[in-house]
Amino acid sequence: MSDDTGAPSAVPDQVKRIVSLVPSLTESVAATVPGSLVGATDWCSHPADLDVTRVRGTKNPDLDAIVRLRPDVVLANFEENREPDILALREAGIPVWVTVIRTVEEAFTSLARMFELACRTTAPPWLAAARAAWDLPEPAVRASAVVPIWRRPWMVVGSGTFTGDVLRRLGVDNLYEGHTERYPKIPLPDLVAAAPDLVVLPDEPYAFSADDGPEAFPGLPCALVSGRLLTWYGPSLAVAPALLGQALGRPAA
Repeated sequence: MSDDTGAPSAVPDQVKRIVSLVPSLTESVAATVPGSLVGATDWCSHPADLDVTRVRGTKNPDLDAIVRLRPDVVLANFEENREPDILALREAGIPVWVTVIRTVEEAFTSLARMFELACRTTAPPWLAAARAAWDLPEPAVRASAVVPIWRRPWMVVGSGTFTGDVLRRLGVDNLYEGHTERYPKIPLPDLVAAAPDLVVLPDEPYAFSADDGPEAFPGLPCALVSGRLLTWYGPSLAVAPALLGQALGRPAA
């Protein structure tokens, strides 16, 4: 049995103890098999009442603490987690399941596989609801956008990202989709000179707000959006099209 990267993962037939190193996957498991979740990162903020052992961050997990939790499987992501940490856990004899999610469709496929093969449970109703919510017609009118995710230095969403696909499906085209990097550093004057129809400012990983972000783009329309709706692949997928559409001024059909 192989995870999304093709790496073998010796997940036991019964899974009762799960550690998640990805906020999106933590929320997904908590909403589906909450009793199985025993560990999560400090960044795992949903659900708000999550009461499990914290194992530091996605990029610097406390490997010893994870081993002590005796998980049947650790859930990770190819982009959010470091390969050396994944290898160290595997060398300690812990099965690790790594997801690869770059598009909305990949999210549906990857999550269904994760629940079946890594969590040993059935796909939850919210996943079917998310599929239905994203069954959208092709937008008749499109808009261009830049999507900053950090400032000092300015960084934006580049090529091959889940965020870019979410926006594309809503009729918003990322101007940096063709960049060679997934999250390139772009000088602010270049972002302004690109003259996008819209500047999309999520509240994570950098917490853009009405007082921190729009002032850098004078004369350009800015949309403040939930980073969870824009970048997380989990239960929020079921409401993301409608809520993001409203925030972007592009209501879902």
